[in-house]
Amino acid sequence: MNPLAAAAPDVLAKEERLRRELAESSSLIVALSGGTDSAYLAWVAKQALAERALSVTAVSASLAASERQAVEDLVRQFGLRHEFIATDELANPLYVANNPDRCYHCKDELFAKLGELARTRGFAGVAYGVNVDDLADFRPGQQAAREHGVLTPLLDAGLTKAEIRELSRRAGLPTWEKPAAACLASRIQHGIAVTEENLNQVERGEAALRALGFKQVRVRYHLPSGASAQEGALARIEIAPDELPRALTPAMAEKFAEIFRGLGFRYVTLDLEGYRQGSMNP
Repeated sequence: MNPLAAAAPDVLAKEERLRRELAESSSLIVALSGGTDSAYLAWVAKQALAERALSVTAVSASLAASERQAVEDLVRQFGLRHEFIATDELANPLYVANNPDRCYHCKDELFAKLGELARTRGFAGVAYGVNVDDLADFRPGQQAAREHGVLTPLLDAGLTKAEIRELSRRAGLPTWEKPAAACLASRIQHGIAVTEENLNQVERGEAALRALGFKQVRVRYHLPSGASAQEGALARIEIAPDELPRALTPAMAEKFAEIFRGLGFRYVTLDLEGYRQGSMNP
């Protein structure tokens, strides 16, 4: 039995609490990345606040084109009030340096811009889609959210990732089973400068893997010890464990090598542990 089926009354009670608390806001901006959590929050905010809810998506070199398209499709399908804004993390040397706190600097700029937008347009606050499970992971962006006073409605309602997926499924949101999709910069090994070039390599590599039929993938960008980007980086491919058998063939290895060397990688590896969230975290 699906454990959420038995717990449905409790999950629905959490959703009702979420709706009530959102409805108490006079107006709200929701940071919409297009992932499961933010999409659900944007949808519920629309139910509770109608046109008093505005979903906003940041566009930069670290947002994959496929993710932007997914946001556009979601907004169109569910009639969300929505805007794109530009952010420029690559202008911040602390972000480009790509230390373990990189995500802090990204979210600091995002929430500063959303806060300014809220003040300029008369919105009462800004919210984002952090959930209970996120507290167990290394996420420097949460510190930036606290510093900017960003609201956490899903967390306040006590919702877990599994519960958000179930409620998204009930709502008919296409994101209910969407794989996790962190920004492209999360694929770059800490200490290697983030550039438009390596972000583009990662994006094109993941698009090529999906074109081969793989659903849950990551292309991790590494530099061998002492090597420079000009000498050639190493692509560490992560594929969901249940999809690995199809990847572990000589024919597929040949395809991987052809694709990634064509993208400028010198070395191509397949991670035998498969995809796992946060594998680049310290």
